[in-house]
Amino acid sequence: MLIAQITDIHVGFEPNNPDEYNQKRLANVLQHVLHGPNRPDLMLVTGDLTERGDVESYKRLKELLSDCPFPWYPIVGNHDDRTNFSRAFPDVPTPGGFVQYVVDQGGLRLIFLDTLEEGRHGGAFCEVRAAWLAERLAEAPETPTVIVMHHPPIDVGIDWMRTHRNEPWVARLAATIEGHHQVRTILTGHLHRPIVSQWKGTTVAICPASAPGVALDLRPMDPEAPDLRPMVVADMPGYALHWWDAGELVTMFDFAEDPVPLAKFDSRMQGLVKHLMIDERPGTEPSH
Repeated sequence: MLIAQITDIHVGFEPNNPDEYNQKRLANVLQHVLHGPNRPDLMLVTGDLTERGDVESYKRLKELLSDCPFPWYPIVGNHDDRTNFSRAFPDVPTPGGFVQYVVDQGGLRLIFLDTLEEGRHGGAFCEVRAAWLAERLAEAPETPTVIVMHHPPIDVGIDWMRTHRNEPWVARLAATIEGHHQVRTILTGHLHRPIVSQWKGTTVAICPASAPGVALDLRPMDPEAPDLRPMVVADMPGYALHWWDAGELVTMFDFAEDPVPLAKFDSRMQGLVKHLMIDERPGTEPSH
């Protein structure tokens, strides 16, 4: 099973512009996902769907995603508005008023969490959400599980985008998943960069954004002393592919660009392909 992930779309950054830059970037990503060689079975849309959480932006996003021939599953991020989100996506469950639900497919359980605290840029995970997650994890302790949410629970060192390790919501999430060894991976967005880390016995994989990226600058930042460093950069719009096969989840990142091919599978490459594929088959032994 192949799972695509797009995140941090920020539709509506230019509310009255039909040729909005963020919308064009999303269209490029969808072109690669829909018409490239790696057609997914489903797609995760992991928050910051809009810039301002307004009704019109959700409507535009829904129209942009309407051509997807596979199911797609949205959640909210810190730029979203739960009320307007639910108006646009009335079929998405909101237990306790939070956008949280479960999808079981292909022997894998996907648990979607709501980490939005309205008015706050960083994440949140209250006792109500923690209790809901604990119940879902207890339902299927032997089923491989992936948690899908917007905010990563890790500190990556970019000062103006940090999640501090001592934030209460991070500790609450860690306590909730502790001992649940079926949790294989946590998939997030928010940081507009491809990042992978180990955290509390599991893997956190952060998807690059379809909107512009966050500059990779790990120098300390003094909020009282602007130093003209780049913060947001017009890099290539990105997405992730998660390949679930034989009980293992492999995460890969790609970008919406058409790279120049330096080699193609033609007669000149055929010998190498045969050699490599035969050499890697189970049960074969090196000939040396």
